[in-house]
Amino acid sequence: MLSGLVARGVAAAPLLRESGIAASVLRERGARVPLAAYVALYNAVVHALEDEGFALFAAALRPGTFEFLCRGTAGSRTLGDALSRAARFLALVLPELAVSVSRARGTARLEISERRRLHRRPGDPRRVFAFEWLLRLLHGLACWLAGRAIALDSVRFPFPRPPHAADYALVYTEHSSFDGATLVAAFDAALLDLPVVRESPDVDAFLEGAPGRISILYRRDREMVRRVRELLAKDLAAAPTLQAAARALRLSSRTLHRRLAEEGSGFRAIREELRRTRALARLEDARVRIADIAADLGYAEPSAFFRAFHAWTGESPSAYRKRTRRAR
Repeated sequence: MLSGLVARGVAAAPLLRESGIAASVLRERGARVPLAAYVALYNAVVHALEDEGFALFAAALRPGTFEFLCRGTAGSRTLGDALSRAARFLALVLPELAVSVSRARGTARLEISERRRLHRRPGDPRRVFAFEWLLRLLHGLACWLAGRAIALDSVRFPFPRPPHAADYALVYTEHSSFDGATLVAAFDAALLDLPVVRESPDVDAFLEGAPGRISILYRRDREMVRRVRELLAKDLAAAPTLQAAARALRLSSRTLHRRLAEEGSGFRAIREELRRTRALARLEDARVRIADIAADLGYAEPSAFFRAFHAWTGESPSAYRKRTRRAR
């Protein structure tokens, strides 16, 4: 989010402080910030730059662009119509990227491609965040317009796998791939026929805290996600399975899987989020053995924990512990 701002030589530290975020988190690969602070930083950067596109593009997206996008799509007949309107609007204000929506054999494709190259290096942080941001914006808008979570079956990103790719399961989908020619998000084509339940009067309430608010996954009903998270948090060491969780919640495995998908999540994603958050916190205490942390998180062997932790952070648990101790 800060890459365009930094490239322009604008100091990030004051905006981080304003948002309640310590500048030191930028140097810690596995650091986390509260979601409210992330939203505050989003809005602070937009305000400082007067650009809802974070200085990622040749021309600024002037404040109010997101509002016009919302007003232009609210009142559409179906979600497919709304996304087509969004694509036409973005073609006027964002000439670098093209958005299209299509369907074939039961699958809908939301595609984002470059009309002209954003940056020479495919993995440039500005290019990576430009695609991440626009997909997040369109996905969040679609969820709001339909009044429900829209589950993405898969997303192919047009850049090399970034260090934070493990987080994509929590934001987009568990099924992400990389190095594609364009960004392609696939989902059930029947969702394009959902009626749009938002009208123009609904926009004003939605815009409170915008545009940063769009970075929060739309939640009409996250009750099942909350219940599963609470259930797993009680005893991660038991390595609970989807089947065991379904029995505890008096549901069939199929029903639990479907309910979580409707809320934009999945059992494995919730479990991995808990494991990662707890691992990062436990590793700060040098008195706790890494093998004990692995067992407490439900890993049968420390080696399985090592592999998972490396996938999350790009380093081993012991290297992460040493680095954070030096930083402190």
